[in-house]
Amino acid sequence: MLFKNKHISIPFNESNLKGRNQRLAFILEMSNFLSMSRNLEDLLGGALTKVLEHFDLDAGRIYLIDDVGQHLSLVAHHGIDSRGFEKLNISEGFSGKSARTQSFIAQHISELEDKNRAALLSSKGFKITICVPLISLNKVGGVMNLASRKVISLDHEKIDVFTAVGNQIAIAANNAKLYEDLKAKIETLKEQNELIKFFTYSISHDLKSPVTGLYALTKRLQDKCGTSLHEKSSAYCDQILKTAEHIVALVKDIDAYVVTRETPINLQRINVKEITESIRNEFFGRLKQRHIKWSEPENMPEITADKLSLLRVFRNLTDNALKYGGEELSQITVGYEEDKAFHVFSFSDDGVGIKEEDNKKIFEIFQRYETSRGTSGSGLGLAIVKEVAARHQGETWMANNGRKGASFFMSVSKDLELMD
Repeated sequence: MLFKNKHISIPFNESNLKGRNQRLAFILEMSNFLSMSRNLEDLLGGALTKVLEHFDLDAGRIYLIDDVGQHLSLVAHHGIDSRGFEKLNISEGFSGKSARTQSFIAQHISELEDKNRAALLSSKGFKITICVPLISLNKVGGVMNLASRKVISLDHEKIDVFTAVGNQIAIAANNAKLYEDLKAKIETLKEQNELIKFFTYSISHDLKSPVTGLYALTKRLQDKCGTSLHEKSSAYCDQILKTAEHIVALVKDIDAYVVTRETPINLQRINVKEITESIRNEFFGRLKQRHIKWSEPENMPEITADKLSLLRVFRNLTDNALKYGGEELSQITVGYEEDKAFHVFSFSDDGVGIKEEDNKKIFEIFQRYETSRGTSGSGLGLAIVKEVAARHQGETWMANNGRKGASFFMSVSKDLELMD
């Protein structure tokens, strides 16, 4: 006996399995066939053909239950004209009974309750009809009707094989429908994405130009007629200029966000110290004017990343600190830590801070926190930071610094060094 051996090692051989146990080999064959990716009709049509061949039957149909659970709709058929039987009511007939009771049913054609149906099948030479419920997770998804022109023998083992194959077909049908639904949703998302791109293009090219023109005309009016303008008219001009500037800035941020999402990243070895020095020089005037101290580590690493994306992140985080830190802001600190998997950069300030309830949503698109009221901005700066982190296989998060200020963190994966 095999179990008396110290160990058993038997290479898989489908031909040998078929010789030992044809029914088990058939279930394996069906499993392999149903696991292949194909559309629902081809999947069920092929499965039905295999069932008819294995059991030496002459005809068959596969029905699936609709979403309401009231009707059975024909999906596949072979060996019999199915005109007039494309849809069956689940409350009636041989197939409906099998679906309602979740039962395997086999009958002589002459014993069918529907005498017209019995006469039609008999006229085509059929003697036996079988109905196999397609059950998955204790839920009937349809039925498989089979017919034979000769009387066949049934035993419990053969019925068990019918039942197991019915279960396989039910699972495969569910997976195929889910796959088709997923494909449809992906196509819808693609269409929506194209619409967003078109909308963004329209903003960038169709809105920016007239706003720039409006700004230029208003500025010209103010420069030429400023002394003769009524006080209220001058105030209106100032308001138009501020609004135009805000729109142009918003368009610029939307462009930056789309570029961040759509442009392929260019991974290269970069010295982060060069990035921080570039940002410090860029904001030098604003820092000096407000007497804000800039602090960063003496040593910064060389990492693999997209240089322009990292520049954009550091610029956005610095600009946010200056914009929303408040009048008491006196220091911006750049930090760096690392672990085995990530480089972690932080930007901390001692400004007004952020409310705890705003922490989770501030990295979402067009989200602005409570302390940003009265300050111009698009709500895209931190969304861009989040997008850049994701494209570097990292994350973003923030933390309050006790009573004052906040810290923003972004991680960059070290595994990027293995990518092209």
